[in-house]
Amino acid sequence: MAQSVVVQVGQCGNQVGCRFWDLALREHAAVNKKGIYDEALSSFFRNVDTRSGGDGPDIYKRKICSLKARALLIDMEEGVVNEILQGPLRDVFDSKQLITDVSGSGNNWAVGHKLYGCQYRESIVEKLRKTAEHCDCLQCFFIIHSMGGGTGSGLGTFVLNLLEDEFPEVYRFVTSIYPSGEDDVITSPYNSVLAMKELNEHADCVLPIENESLFDIVNKIHQMVNSGKLGSTVKQNSLVTSSAGSAKTVQEKPFDAMNNIVANLLLNLTSSARFEGSLNMDLNEISMNLVPFPRLHYLVSSLTPLYTLADVNVPSRRLDQMFSDAFSRDHQLIQADPKHSLYLACALLVRGNVQVSDLRRNIERLKPSLHFVSWNQEGWKTGLCSVPPVGHSHSLLALANNTCVKPTFIELKDKFMKLYKKKAHLHHYLHIDGMEQSCFTEAISSLSDLIEEYNELDATKGVPRADPSRLKIAV
Repeated sequence: MAQSVVVQVGQCGNQVGCRFWDLALREHAAVNKKGIYDEALSSFFRNVDTRSGGDGPDIYKRKICSLKARALLIDMEEGVVNEILQGPLRDVFDSKQLITDVSGSGNNWAVGHKLYGCQYRESIVEKLRKTAEHCDCLQCFFIIHSMGGGTGSGLGTFVLNLLEDEFPEVYRFVTSIYPSGEDDVITSPYNSVLAMKELNEHADCVLPIENESLFDIVNKIHQMVNSGKLGSTVKQNSLVTSSAGSAKTVQEKPFDAMNNIVANLLLNLTSSARFEGSLNMDLNEISMNLVPFPRLHYLVSSLTPLYTLADVNVPSRRLDQMFSDAFSRDHQLIQADPKHSLYLACALLVRGNVQVSDLRRNIERLKPSLHFVSWNQEGWKTGLCSVPPVGHSHSLLALANNTCVKPTFIELKDKFMKLYKKKAHLHHYLHIDGMEQSCFTEAISSLSDLIEEYNELDATKGVPRADPSRLKIAV
């Protein structure tokens, strides 16, 4: 079975990563009752005999000795990583797989990318190679980072470039958290646009996630749980925001609920790589089937259900509702409405007790209301994993390559231009070695080109498909 490595960069990346590892352990504990190190666990964890110093081969088909995450933790401030190392997950991370500094990147992409990138390059490469050596078949790197800060956006995209140089054959999936409208980092438009250029050029797939959408989903769940009508019938451990049953014993932080949504996205995304299913979908199939053009690799994600009602029997209507919700605006992890935009392709990753016939029936039911590009009307990719998430009988992750991401990018460009026209805060970036004004012009040009590519696709929406001309046979 193939393995994946998670590289979590910056404060946000490490906080989301921490929730991912916590919930991944919870999920495997619910399935793996005998405590045997199996192929499912090996996809993200090593089984280490600590008596040999932790550098020996993984111990397969035997009792779990000490699980170590296939992860690299990077942050230019010590706070979050130190907190992880003092928390309940401290033994899951190998102390040799951490890179920290003390001063931070000061919300400056150039400091993270140019300064710390050069300073820590050799150390990052060495630790990435060490992690890769522990894999039998390394298939994918997952980078988790934010776009608005300095370390996540700057050093995060520097690591992405390194991965392409050092491991060109290994897929690079990037989970990027985009800042909200009320962001408290004034320079976040600069950081985000500079990072976008790197994502355009070096990522295989990007899963953009907006803080605002996460916040809305958390509020929606909170209202549902606390409403008198349904409060008593919602299963607590079924909430996508919940940490119930995980290793977390300390007081939950305000962002934990939001981070748990992203962690659940990654768990569902990798479920087929970890568990058996009647229609498994490999990670490389996602990139192959959903990315028709190299730069248009931004996939809009949605998770359903957000919670499960505590009924014993789940009627098929609720199953159908799950599919409908996946295409509704308020289940998307960015502020977008894919139903009114153009689909290039769509993947449905279903978990739990769902039949292929249920999948086909719902695709046929939803098809008429969705707009697909004329040359890919059957652009559906489906996966069925038999193991449902904790607390659910079934779940669905939808990944859409859809032009609805365009407004997010246009808004980002507008915010960038407001600052850049005034040359505001530029001097903070330009005094860093290797950072020139051309970096800004190239970045905004890259983003403008991306928006234009989406515009060209949108222009074809609703245009009737012309039948191909046929040869006329002379009689």
